[in-house]
Amino acid sequence: MSKDLVVILTALNLEYEAVRRKLAGPQVHRHERGTRFEVGTVQGTACRVALGLTNKGNHSAAVIAERAIQEFSPVAVLFVGVAGALWDTARLGDVVMATHVYAYHGGTSEDDGLKARPRVWEMAHGISQLGSHLARVNDWADDTPGHGRTPQVRFGAIAAGEVVQNSTISNEARWIRQHYNDALAIEMEAAGVAQAGHLNGAPVAVIRGISDRADGTKSSAKDRNWQPRAAANAAAFATRLAVELVGEQEQIAMSQTDRAHTAGRLEEHVSNTAYNSTVGIMAGSVKESRVYLNAGPKVTGPADLVAELDGFREHLKRHHAEGALDDDTYREALAELGFARRAARDNTPEASKRATMALKRLRGLIAEFPELVARLAPLVVAAGDLS
Repeated sequence: MSKDLVVILTALNLEYEAVRRKLAGPQVHRHERGTRFEVGTVQGTACRVALGLTNKGNHSAAVIAERAIQEFSPVAVLFVGVAGALWDTARLGDVVMATHVYAYHGGTSEDDGLKARPRVWEMAHGISQLGSHLARVNDWADDTPGHGRTPQVRFGAIAAGEVVQNSTISNEARWIRQHYNDALAIEMEAAGVAQAGHLNGAPVAVIRGISDRADGTKSSAKDRNWQPRAAANAAAFATRLAVELVGEQEQIAMSQTDRAHTAGRLEEHVSNTAYNSTVGIMAGSVKESRVYLNAGPKVTGPADLVAELDGFREHLKRHHAEGALDDDTYREALAELGFARRAARDNTPEASKRATMALKRLRGLIAEFPELVARLAPLVVAAGDLS
């Protein structure tokens, strides 16, 4: 799994552009079968996003989603765009994050009517938990003048079919509201993406901005007004979710490395006598007959630098736990540290430069903490020496 990359898919160009505006330095990545993705980083972060266009419909969405999963092995797949609201719970411009997805076109036709035989996919628990957290924090929305109230995030089922719904009185509309009355929104691709995620073991989240009410009032004029706003809101929430997902993966990876590093570390000590004479030593601590040294990092290769960066993370963690580092600075510091760590593993001159720049940005974030700056300084030098 690529621990620093999230796939984001959209069905419409308008939705694609809303996400793309959130990315820095997007570069084209072509699949061998011709599917075009763009890979960039969420602005101001080290989180990479592979952005792709599926076009309309569950079938196309399933194929492109599986292709993206096989190509990138992402942390997660986010399907992002607009949808119609089925009830008044979600207002125009609000964002709906699916708790589960119905493929509502499954059924059997009998003499006494159409019987529902839906397929249902629940969204990944960890992503749902993180989405709920971001909704509570409520600092994800773009502060765009003239867009009125702040959009809210709603959580519930999303119904996915094969036709555009724009009625409350048609036979199909009544049937949907009868059999899927807990669905907050309706669209045409989520079931395909959910199926692809299920078959490939990839976590999936479906994030939709409400652009119409699927009640007969949908029109081209209203779409021109609400679709861009709804798509922008969905993109804002989705990219923030992507950043948090990558941050969590980085913390998990570092914690695992820390445990392995600690388990395998032997206590280093020296004797404080030589030729029956006492030797003076600058030491961090003395215990019984052993002297323990706080020596500078010995970095002879990428693996050593990665290990030292993992150790530095614990110092960041301690400062944050003690209240010295605020949440925003801590999150950005972890992002830069993670970026430097990944670059160091690449072991190329260009990667060494990227690692050095990331550590210099980290040094700027922690400039008011002399202890951290002192610990980081030799790591900046060591990163440069690897080139």
